[in-house]
Amino acid sequence: MSTLDRLDESNAPEKSIPLIEKSKAAFGRLPGLHSVLAGSPAAFEGYQALHRLFAEETAFDADEKTVVWQTINVEHQCHYCVPAHTGIAKMMKVSDEISDALRDETPLPTPKLEALRTFTLAMVRERGNIDDATLQAFYDAGFAQRHVLEVILGLAQKVMSNYTNHIANTPVDAPMQKFDWVPKADR
Repeated sequence: MSTLDRLDESNAPEKSIPLIEKSKAAFGRLPGLHSVLAGSPAAFEGYQALHRLFAEETAFDADEKTVVWQTINVEHQCHYCVPAHTGIAKMMKVSDEISDALRDETPLPTPKLEALRTFTLAMVRERGNIDDATLQAFYDAGFAQRHVLEVILGLAQKVMSNYTNHIANTPVDAPMQKFDWVPKADR
């Protein structure tokens, strides 16, 4: 049962209207997550800013962004974001091999991508309390301090979306329903 309303231009706070328009311009529709976030202009703007920064300003390539996003989505068991980011990965030309490995929690095709997933999972599970060996393994895989901070940025974005979707029980948007996902433990 949804406990948070989905809003649009007709019933959202006035300060959310330009953010709704921005989402519609970017996606050709108002994604369900964004319709929920529209209930708080501050949360909606914050989410859009975090998404833009992670998607456009980090040092990660498309495969690596997908690893960070989907590792967090799968770990948080987000019924909405896993399908959404599967579709986004396709738009970003990320291979099905990578997407399927992330969705199914099976090994990734390269040691570097696997190191990124391992580090991202450690950040989520340990709530940022990473030991020296975990950090060194991440650096040894070819990552740097910038990447550590950018995983944290991606995590901030995904906490906003995953937790919002859990509370709102946001329905998966029609274009992403073909990428429906069930957590491994529930299969």
